[in-house]
Amino acid sequence: MINGAHVVIYSKNAGSDRAFFRDVLKFSSVDAGHGWLIFALPPAEAAVHDSESNDRHELYLMCDNIEATRRELKSKKVKVSEITQQRWGKVASFTLPGGGKIGIYEPSHASPLKPGHK
Repeated sequence: MINGAHVVIYSKNAGSDRAFFRDVLKFSSVDAGHGWLIFALPPAEAAVHDSESNDRHELYLMCDNIEATRRELKSKKVKVSEITQQRWGKVASFTLPGGGKIGIYEPSHASPLKPGHK
């Protein structure tokens, strides 16, 4: 039935953001034609949260050590927020060249991606 997920990130400068995913984050990609790069993402998980409204979605890239990830991104001249502690993990965000923001987090909750999950 479902065999994957396709995430769309809208950008005011898609070319720069594509280059960022390719050159800074080092995500592998294929050219779907006319420079439209489609990136492979790391394994993913999805959560459904209660909300007062529908059609609101968020993207967080997960890491094992957010302090090290933040340092690495900053060394590449990426604007990264301070890290905050949430009940579900440590969180920060970084700014794409097109101005959009993407969250990063080091989860502290059980994950279906980690061995031994139940």
